[in-house]
Amino acid sequence: MPFADLGLSDPLLRAVAEAGYDEPTPIQKGTIPPVLMGKDIIGIAQTGTGKTAAFVLPMIDILGEGRSRARMPRSLILEPTRELAAQVAENFEKYGKYHKLSMALLIGGVQMGDQVKALEKGVDVLIATPGRLMDLYGRGKILLTGCSLLVIDEADRMLDMGFIPDIEEICSRLPKTRQTLLFSATMPPPIKKLADKFLTDPKQIEASRPASANLNIEQRLIITTSAKKRDVLRDVLRHAEVRNAIVFSNRKTTVRDLATSLKKSGFKVGQIHGDMEQAERIAEFDRFKDGSITILVASDVAARGLDVKGVSHVVNFDVPWQPDDYVHRIGRRGRAGLTGIAITLATKEDAEAVAAIEKLTNTKIA
Repeated sequence: MPFADLGLSDPLLRAVAEAGYDEPTPIQKGTIPPVLMGKDIIGIAQTGTGKTAAFVLPMIDILGEGRSRARMPRSLILEPTRELAAQVAENFEKYGKYHKLSMALLIGGVQMGDQVKALEKGVDVLIATPGRLMDLYGRGKILLTGCSLLVIDEADRMLDMGFIPDIEEICSRLPKTRQTLLFSATMPPPIKKLADKFLTDPKQIEASRPASANLNIEQRLIITTSAKKRDVLRDVLRHAEVRNAIVFSNRKTTVRDLATSLKKSGFKVGQIHGDMEQAERIAEFDRFKDGSITILVASDVAARGLDVKGVSHVVNFDVPWQPDDYVHRIGRRGRAGLTGIAITLATKEDAEAVAAIEKLTNTKIA
């Protein structure tokens, strides 16, 4: 079933195609049509099943109608961590490029003043962590009375982090007549109770996760510090065994910075990220395939669907936020029986993410 059969608008389908996707994942197939019909949803889905797009895509079309008002977001997405919130924001930018939707990110560790300014203009989509949202709500900087669509993402992680009381408080402040989408990898009793209390006749959709890293690939881990990461990357790329390499980063700003800094160090470098038009990406990718550049710095979004034969190395400059992205990244090597080397640069702070990758792939990275 192609995306075109799910009931999404033409501008949205165009953005999806330009992002390199043609087939929806099971969670997207199950979720998108009922969300477009206004139903409440419980999605049992782990990270890496494509669940972010399962709610972002229909939300873009639903919010395409109507206008935002000052301090009254029209929709709210709750995420347990600021990294996940930032990732959802990137999805909105990528898929919503032909819609004129405004968005604000409400997360800790960022100047509150800028976030308040964005809210005062009025936003269609507010992506927030519960703590920061409650803080601004308590100061009267935000009104939840105009919010008609709520997404509670990674509900079981919210539970682990002690956010359930905040979420209950937020839900009770929202309009009674609203659409609510709840996603969780598991359904422990407190999450079931939350769903029973705040969702109306929800449709439940379950999706299993794709996994298993390509076994033809030699995987290596280099432990370093944030300050030394760039030097380590240069050392890795200068090694004689590296014929060519794709370097992955989690953020498009890092992709641009890395490409500039590697160029200054004398490498033949290209870049692909979500802000580039599809035609530009393909042109850059062709230069990599024909050998005019030997290092390609890329974001996950931009590199999806690119089939790279004959790449000697994949380097994860950043440990991916989602373990399944690791499988996608290193899967660019070792396709069709080819072998290759995947090197991941990790800091102490990445320990949890590395453990999640090892658990998913069932391998210990040397």
